[in-house]
Amino acid sequence: MNADRTRATTDRRLLDSDDARLAAGNTLSDVQQPAYDLPALVAGSLSAAHRTVLDLGCGDGAHLRRLRSERPEAVTIGVDSELGALEDLPPPVLCASAAQLPIKAASVDAVLAVHTLHHLPDIDTALAEVVRVLDPNGILIASTSAEDDRRELDDLWQAAAADVLGTEQGPRRTRPSDHFPLEAGTARLREYFAEVTVQELAGSITVEDPAPVVEHLGSYRVWAAQTGVPFDETVHRARERLDAAIASAGAFTITTRQGIIRAEDPGGGD
Repeated sequence: MNADRTRATTDRRLLDSDDARLAAGNTLSDVQQPAYDLPALVAGSLSAAHRTVLDLGCGDGAHLRRLRSERPEAVTIGVDSELGALEDLPPPVLCASAAQLPIKAASVDAVLAVHTLHHLPDIDTALAEVVRVLDPNGILIASTSAEDDRRELDDLWQAAAADVLGTEQGPRRTRPSDHFPLEAGTARLREYFAEVTVQELAGSITVEDPAPVVEHLGSYRVWAAQTGVPFDETVHRARERLDAAIASAGAFTITTRQGIIRAEDPGGGD
């Protein structure tokens, strides 16, 4: 992966700079079937033995607050590299890099990395740190998207971009999870943990009105600028393609596939 592509998949200043992108993404997620309560699934992966929990890359604390509510008996520590994200969160929180955690070795029962690992510029260093701070009986719970998650959206964007550019195929959109997709990420964790299992979260999004999809495509403005794709023209062409697809089939369906990865026995990997 080249430097520009790596930066695009890990730099949260790029990923999170467009509030409309986040809102549009939630619009599509709201109509996904089945609907998965990811914070609840993550909390349910913990047992009573997990008394000290590290929420790595906690951001604004949405998952952290939920976990503290559902597991009040545990000491849950929020960790993020951006101080601003932690300002409104009650302690304990730490402003620290995942590559250098100010935590004693073997002192944590569980580490959570909910859609976090793909943001990190050096995943292997971070995983080595996770293994260091985890108790020998500890667990890492991570989540990420599969390579083919929402592939219909990528296909739509590429086809619309190709029409606008007059090329056979438009550029593929860079996605944050490309840096740590479900399949490759699972294999990577087996280098650090002896036991790794996956709970796959598959579903679909079906729309009869193109508006939610067009709103979601608004999140691609940064990617379009990076790849030289005329943004407004491409979104307009995508809308035309959506109208045609819905008129023909009655709906436009997007398949979704994410997963929760449980990694146990730290330090016992391949």
